Amino acid sequence: MAQPTTAMTDTALASNGVIAAAHTDSNLLNAWGLAAAPGGPFWIADNNSNKSTLYDGNGTPQSLVVSIPAGANGPANPTGQVYNGTTDFVITTSTGSAPAQFIFSGEGGTITGWAQSVSGMTATIAYDDAAGGAVYKGLALANNGSANHLYATDLHNAKIDVFDTHFQKVTLSGTFADPMIPAGFAPFGIQLINNQLYVTYAKQDATAHDETLGAGLGYVNVFDVNGNLVKRFASAGALNAPWGIALAPSGFGSAAGKLLIGNFGDGIINTFDPAMATHLGSISLGSGKQLAVPGLWALAFGNGTASQPTGALFYTAGPNNQVDGVFGRVDVVTSTMPPPCTGYGC
Repeated sequence: MAQPTTAMTDTALASNGVIAAAHTDSNLLNAWGLAAAPGGPFWIADNNSNKSTLYDGNGTPQSLVVSIPAGANGPANPTGQVYNGTTDFVITTSTGSAPAQFIFSGEGGTITGWAQSVSGMTATIAYDDAAGGAVYKGLALANNGSANHLYATDLHNAKIDVFDTHFQKVTLSGTFADPMIPAGFAPFGIQLINNQLYVTYAKQDATAHDETLGAGLGYVNVFDVNGNLVKRFASAGALNAPWGIALAPSGFGSAAGKLLIGNFGDGIINTFDPAMATHLGSISLGSGKQLAVPGLWALAFGNGTASQPTGALFYTAGPNNQVDGVFGRVDVVTSTMPPPCTGYGC
């Protein structure tokens, strides 16, 4: 009798039709930022449709679809996204004021927010960097011991903008500087893990609006929440325009407890020892193939509700040069048969 084996399997939960999936959603275009409230479904920042769409852990689209408004410099093109469970970051609409529960950064240089009690189906612009020409690619929220702040990566100007609880830019004790990062690389993704900010760097293209793809083109730094450099975590090597970062829980197979760093450039999810910063390999599936998700963006584990198990890794992607969109998940499966697979690498 065959003995049970543990392997990983990939499932395409939803797409715009670019890959066969359990659900099809025409708004899911260049699916990017990924966030969920405790007990709630995932929200996805749809960069190419200027929407945020909601899905449970099976990929079932929810009824709410939020529009992300254009700023002074054009479409918002939302990228990073965070859930805000604090009473800070209040937005005001024609119907009142309330803390934004979901906050988005955008390539158009805006920070926008949505609150259930006042926003309806449209987010509100809380900040517009029209004069500065920011191209925000990522967003994080953290508390530095005295106040909550938002941190937005500006690829165009090679910096990280920090906002106070009123969406005003502020200066912290640190400047998120690393003089050893080569010229032409800029902050790209950002993720809060264990009260430290992990920042990925990508090589700017000729216009400094987008990332340049290529093997070894990437860095990852760790900063404290005041912007002081803690350490260089990863350099070049397996990195290729890295953006998504997640810390795997104890039940995530051979990658349990490892830091996962996803490459936008080649779609590979690399695994690292979180303490030693040693590159250990990458995620492979039960088929024996290395998982490579074209246009890979966010990585996030489930919140334990809405069919989103804490041991399942969810991801977003914008394949075909960020034109299309995919929402998927990677599960650890123990079985005597090869696990089913409907996503990439099957």
